[in-house]
Amino acid sequence: MSEKRSQARRHAVQAIYQWQMAGQDVSDIANQFLEEQELSSFEVPYFQDLLQGVPCNLGQLDELLKPSLDRAIDSVDPVERAILRIGAYELQHKIEVPYRVVINEAVEMAKVFGAEQGHKFVNGVLDQVARKVRAVEMGAKSKG
Repeated sequence: MSEKRSQARRHAVQAIYQWQMAGQDVSDIANQFLEEQELSSFEVPYFQDLLQGVPCNLGQLDELLKPSLDRAIDSVDPVERAILRIGAYELQHKIEVPYRVVINEAVEMAKVFGAEQGHKFVNGVLDQVARKVRAVEMGAKSKG
C-alpha cells in the first residue's frame, strides 16, 4: 500500500469535509489543496479523482450507504460521512484497489480524524457495502 496514496486519501477526506461543510466549489477546494500541499508527498491524480468522484456520484453513494446506516446520512458525523463516502466511492469505482485496503484505509482515517469509536462504525458500514459491491471478490477471498 502506497504512502502517497494514503496521503491522497487523507487530503481527500479533509477536502470532502470542507466541501460538505462550506458548500464550496470542488475545483476551488482542489486548487487550494494543491497550492498548500507538497505535491510530491501524495498521489495528486488519485486525490483529484476522489475529490471529483464523490460529489459527482453523491446520490448513488448515499443510496449505497443508506441500508447500512442506523441513521440518516446527514445525521452522521461530518468527518465520518466524508470517510464513508470516499470508501463507498472506492469500493464501487476503484475495483483495482482490494476491498480490504479500502476498508483498512477508511478505518485508519476514522481513527485519526473521527470520533472516539467512529472507526468501528466506519468499519461496519463499509464492510456491509463491500459485501454488496464486491461480493465476488469477498467470496473468492473467503474460500481461499
